[in-house]
Amino acid sequence: MRFILCFLAALASAPAGAERLTLERIHADPALAGPGVRNLKVSPDGARVTFLRGRPDNQFQLDLWEFNLKDKRAHLLVDSTALVPNETVSEQEKARRERDRTSSLNGILSYSWSPDGKQLLVPLGGNLYLVDVAKPDAARLVAAGNVLDPKISPKGRYVSFVREQNLFVIDLESGRERQLTSDGAGTVHNAEAEFVAQEEMGQRTGYYWAPDDSAIAYKRYDEAPVPVVRRFEIFADRTDVVEQRYPAAGDPNVLVQLLIVSPETGARRQVELGAEQDIYLVRADWSANGKALLFQRQTRDQKRLELVSVDAATLAQRVLITETSKTWVSIHDDLRFLSGRDAFIWSSERSGRNHLYLYDLDGRLLHPISSGEWGIDNVLAVDEKAGRVFVASNRDAVIDKQTYALALDGGTADQPARITQGDGWHDAAFARNGEVFVDTFSDPDTPPQVSIRRPDGSMVGWLEQNALSAEHPYGKYQANHLPTEYGTLKAADGQSLHYSLLKPAKFNPFKRYPVFLSTYGGPHAQHVARRWGNHFDQYMAQQGYVVFRLDNRGSSRRERVFTDAIYRNLGAAEVADQLVGIDWLGRQSFVDAKRIGVFGWSYGGFMTLRLLAAASDKIATGVSVAPVTDWALYDTHYTEQFMDAPKNNVAGYQSAGVYAHLDGLRSPLLLVHGMADDNVLFTNTTRMIDALVNRGIHFDLMTYPGAKHGISSRAGQRHVYATIEAFFKKNLGGGQP
Repeated sequence: MRFILCFLAALASAPAGAERLTLERIHADPALAGPGVRNLKVSPDGARVTFLRGRPDNQFQLDLWEFNLKDKRAHLLVDSTALVPNETVSEQEKARRERDRTSSLNGILSYSWSPDGKQLLVPLGGNLYLVDVAKPDAARLVAAGNVLDPKISPKGRYVSFVREQNLFVIDLESGRERQLTSDGAGTVHNAEAEFVAQEEMGQRTGYYWAPDDSAIAYKRYDEAPVPVVRRFEIFADRTDVVEQRYPAAGDPNVLVQLLIVSPETGARRQVELGAEQDIYLVRADWSANGKALLFQRQTRDQKRLELVSVDAATLAQRVLITETSKTWVSIHDDLRFLSGRDAFIWSSERSGRNHLYLYDLDGRLLHPISSGEWGIDNVLAVDEKAGRVFVASNRDAVIDKQTYALALDGGTADQPARITQGDGWHDAAFARNGEVFVDTFSDPDTPPQVSIRRPDGSMVGWLEQNALSAEHPYGKYQANHLPTEYGTLKAADGQSLHYSLLKPAKFNPFKRYPVFLSTYGGPHAQHVARRWGNHFDQYMAQQGYVVFRLDNRGSSRRERVFTDAIYRNLGAAEVADQLVGIDWLGRQSFVDAKRIGVFGWSYGGFMTLRLLAAASDKIATGVSVAPVTDWALYDTHYTEQFMDAPKNNVAGYQSAGVYAHLDGLRSPLLLVHGMADDNVLFTNTTRMIDALVNRGIHFDLMTYPGAKHGISSRAGQRHVYATIEAFFKKNLGGGQP
């Protein structure tokens, strides 16, 4: 009777209309996170904030909005469907979006401000429009024909873009279009970033304006040396044979050049990149006064990176900084030139943690700007007038991201002032002068809230408060929202491993639950973070699973001793650390140690296979999506950064791959792959299928016609996650929601 009374009381206290998440709702409109914003920018005059926002009826169709700082109101600036009712996307643009992980989006994906803050440059449907912010309905078409990477020049005289592998400019005073290069065709590309530069080096452009509009430095590359991979893209109704130049580990890369061209005359000059041709041109930029072009040259083995200064008048050059490492030198976007003095900011991991340094233009170190047992993520802004540098960091908590201010003179190197205050995740977008910034904050219980703030962190106003009210898209699910717990475990070498844990709905400490372990495990990623957005984790916990994540050694936003542990033997330290987490789970009274399953995508797919092969006695099932199965099949820059060249590490490649360990794989496995994946090629899975068949190992398989690496269509996302859940339920018995 007492149980019945308690049960009835619980029902009476349950909020009316409270619902559990469903897979259909997770992948439906409007977005559960609320009216999200993307690509936040503060106008050069500081008068408004612009951003991209999806529609209530289609979160993937993006329009351009503005928030006026004077009247503190947000309104639609450019309706993407009104501007281009029937958008078509070129194959080049599709490939670029795949590299940017924006292939699921339509409408306006990027834009840029004119230097006077009066106009916006908007690419859409292969065309290019200038939008007067005072008269946004009168957008002017300035270029057409599948334009890529458009920019407004720093002084505002020109618009530049790439079309058919050549660089063009339009003089906005005369309206004249000029083609600056003409040899782009076939394997030769001008003003573009090559495949591995886009995919692995965060290089989104291949050309760079001088600050006075007098010149453009641009990359010219020839991909003729890169082997052609003939692969099949299998769609529902056809099969395309694609010849893709894909440089796998050990293969030749593109041949790269750096040139300077005058936008007025078209005259070109070539910059010498050194005697060694097999290099990476990872970055280029101009000094604040435009007198020097600086480029970053990385050796093929990635153990040395040089910052080289080129005299813009004479092309004479000298090396300003040389960074070296026994493993690899990380690349960054933290080079900042000061306008008030001949100096620049540079970041380096030479101390074992990423810190900032101030140099003069001769390459002489002036002083550290930051130091200590912590590190920065990246530079956000520099306010020279106030003498401050704003940075993002996890100084106070590895699982958080906060904004801090440092004194430019180095006076607060180990004592940065924390600007953002709420524990959780803050993404900041600053005005160019650092006088105002937009803060996007979330934590596991708070969907993204966007506020405009002064550099001391004080509030100017809400751009999107996004309160979790009953009317919010997540409102009816809030009552069943499960809290995320965080903690740390110890790796074999004593380093801290951060984990997150969701306990199942209606948790009973005397019951033993199955485990849904989600893993990524690879470099350049953090899987455990105090932020909003893990809807599938929430869904699985509400289905009765303990949901667990752990960031193993090699994961990002940590010190180099943590990341370097994976060098030349991918999978070894990562698997060992994940097994620490699995063993810990097995000791918890509420976990059924015989019902632990693992799921991972991409590097996480690789990890799933390696974990099943290493510990099928501890892991009952696994789902591997788009896995790398042999590192010799993956691209040069990423693979060689962590594995060295195949010829230098034969044993390492054999050990790191999945095939050397397959005899240990005995638990039920589901393999999933998109049949048009141009990143982790489908060959990884077809070889895996063959190896499993030859060993007599039974497995399940799901392939998606026409899908790329992210299986990003809405129908594909719904289906793949329903398939993952069904496989877990089949093999773990499922929990009781």
